[in-house]
Amino acid sequence: MKPVLFRFAFTDKELMRFEADNLPHFYDKLHLHPELQITLVLKSEGTFIAGDYIGSFKPGDIFIIGYNLPHILRNAERYFEGEKNLRAESLALYLNEQSFREHFLNFKETEPLKKFLERAKHGLKVEGETKKILTAQMWKLKTAVGVDKFILLFEILKLLAESKGTKVLNKHLNREVYTEKEGKRMMDVFQFTFKESHRAISVNEVAAIANMSTTAFCRYFKTHTRKTYIEFLNEIRINNACMLLQKEDASVTQVCYQVGFNNLSNFNRAFKKIMRKTPMEYRELRE
Repeated sequence: MKPVLFRFAFTDKELMRFEADNLPHFYDKLHLHPELQITLVLKSEGTFIAGDYIGSFKPGDIFIIGYNLPHILRNAERYFEGEKNLRAESLALYLNEQSFREHFLNFKETEPLKKFLERAKHGLKVEGETKKILTAQMWKLKTAVGVDKFILLFEILKLLAESKGTKVLNKHLNREVYTEKEGKRMMDVFQFTFKESHRAISVNEVAAIANMSTTAFCRYFKTHTRKTYIEFLNEIRINNACMLLQKEDASVTQVCYQVGFNNLSNFNRAFKKIMRKTPMEYRELRE
């Protein structure tokens, strides 16, 4: 799928940019940019897609999005329904990776940082003690200026380069460039799925949205996402189920039907395949 290409207006003297977002919902289009992005989610929840990875996000999560990795933090549908008490908040650091490489990565001492940037191209999720330390550093960075800001940046990169508390999200990367028409087609499929995943959806229906025959669409989708449309749909539904299981007292059966499954056995099977545990086991682990 062709994501929207973002370009941050970095000046020649600007190595990084820090943003604190407070919005009705996060930007809801698949996009990419050449800057390294580190995002700490403060408020809201939804589905995080980065390359071939699909997972949920919630407050406290930290994601690292590498060079030109297509991604989207898609909030749950209720964030698009105008509820005034719902906000999407985050802290985000954007590193001008090209400038950083040119000025700092030609030295032996920065070899670990170079390896980290290569690893970050696959997308990372920060976990454990590293997440706790990085969260504190992100808050410090929000108010830091001058040399203090520069030092904090290197402390963050050093932490991430040396830490074992980061999980790789994509084993394989698809760096194909697609036409604008192909990009719109896939974005239409994505948006439709996000909005309609709670009900029965046939592949024929989605193929019509893509303006393709069913056979051609199935081949097209698998080629560009490394998964079938049904696998993608089930991942979206299971992520929605995870959000409900974490915060609501609805029964597993109620959650099953609410997220779009019409059979409890199929729901349990899909849930265990994707989450490596049953819905009840997952609920028991909620914070």
